[in-house]
Amino acid sequence: MKQGVEQVDLSRGEIEAALAEAKPILPAGVYAKLETVVRAYLTVVRLLEGKKASLVRLRRMIFGPLSEKSRDVLGRRRRMPQEAGTKQAREPKPGHGRNGAATYVNAKTERVPHQRLNHGERCPACRRGNVYKQKDRHGVLVRVTGQTPLNATVYELEKLRCGACGKVFVARPPVEVGRRKYDEHAAAMIALLKYGGGFPFNRLTKLQDCVGIPLPASTQWEIVRDAARGLAPAHEELTLLAAQGKLLHNDDTTMKILERLGKPRKEGQAPGAGRTGIFTSGIVSLVKGRRVALFVTSPRHAGENLTDLLKRRDKALRPPIQMCDALSRNLPKELKTILANCLAHGRRRFVEVAENFPEECRYVLKLLEKVYKNDAAAKKLGLSDTARLGFHQDHSGPLMEKLLVWMQAQFAKHKVEPNSSLGEAIGYMLKHWEALTLFLRKAGAPLDNNIVERALKKAILHRKNSLFYKTDNGARAGDLYMSLIHTCELNGADPFDYLTRLQRNAKAVRARPGQWLPWNYLRAPTRSPPN
Repeated sequence: MKQGVEQVDLSRGEIEAALAEAKPILPAGVYAKLETVVRAYLTVVRLLEGKKASLVRLRRMIFGPLSEKSRDVLGRRRRMPQEAGTKQAREPKPGHGRNGAATYVNAKTERVPHQRLNHGERCPACRRGNVYKQKDRHGVLVRVTGQTPLNATVYELEKLRCGACGKVFVARPPVEVGRRKYDEHAAAMIALLKYGGGFPFNRLTKLQDCVGIPLPASTQWEIVRDAARGLAPAHEELTLLAAQGKLLHNDDTTMKILERLGKPRKEGQAPGAGRTGIFTSGIVSLVKGRRVALFVTSPRHAGENLTDLLKRRDKALRPPIQMCDALSRNLPKELKTILANCLAHGRRRFVEVAENFPEECRYVLKLLEKVYKNDAAAKKLGLSDTARLGFHQDHSGPLMEKLLVWMQAQFAKHKVEPNSSLGEAIGYMLKHWEALTLFLRKAGAPLDNNIVERALKKAILHRKNSLFYKTDNGARAGDLYMSLIHTCELNGADPFDYLTRLQRNAKAVRARPGQWLPWNYLRAPTRSPPN
């Protein structure tokens, strides 16, 4: 039976040292052959490491993103036998679900009186005291029923005909019926399903056919297209407000517009106008304590769209902090920003090679885990931007300095091959170190770009389910609705109610759009001022 080959783990530095020791001992011809074989071996190892990292990326593309949490990347701690019966390991009791009654904010509430007892009556149990209502405590029971996304009511208007003159008298419909077949609620629901939940028009058509209330896909598009005209002033106001933000996150993802496919670049076109690729750029702006989300679908990159937005910025304001990943296409070409790069992107490179370099990646990920815990602690304490900066300088600064020294030592002491997958991960961090650590020098600078990564999931969900926009006009409508819906979500507003009220008060919105933003529309006057 063949014996297995003993595996020996040697670093590149150790191999180089062994070659140096062998050179004066071996004849020149023999040493040249040995060096060629060893160099070839190092090249193969480096390529294999790169292939493994590429396979991790390919697996993520096919099966979806895997968890990047340290406990999943580095392995979970095994539960000890004595822990098997602890309270944390037991199954939760029935009735303790994820959502309590307080989370059903728009649910219909009905008060149910006691069937046998009234306030002030004698207690039937002890016959000594009286029973009283508990004003702050109620027994709670939640029941969820199903209904169609869009309902319909058929009004049969009675007709009376005169037997002598033949005149027909038709009953008037109720006042609340209105003149429109599809009201504001219908437009808001279709837009929320399509652009907020990634529900394609054709899929909603099939669902409505199943419940006996037909709604063709072409009709759905006409409804949201017409409603978008009344929403445009609020979207324009949000865009202008976003340009004044002190912190801007931006990134983009690929998209398709059918009418643009296959069109060649023309001479004299503006930058980006002749690109064959289409992108949806996401921008999240922090302004006056609020977050504004914007989406732009076009051939232009995220940096070019950010440039257009910053051109609307008040000239008296200081340059904003810009958070993005290290791609050059995310940077504005003309206007100045204070650049911060996403620490999560740098961390992800170590996640991808953790299988090949477990000990080195464990060291990096554990240090970064402590930095993120510090940031979470600062948020929990409710620290101001200045206080948060001092907190990070005291607690995260030594950790990042320790990480920098360690990474520099890996190259200086030849412990890591610069062209290996681990070397590339370290090289990325060192190359962008200043932008990755802006949170240690600038008040208000975030650690990562995750907020806009989450925002772009709306565009990705649309691409996954609907595959494309048909026209530029369809892309503009999608951008408008996604911007309004996600801005509502970021500020705790109800997007369905918001879209409905904007349509009902279109004249007032057009006259005073600043009073109809997601955080103040409930206080807005419903009538437009006289011209």
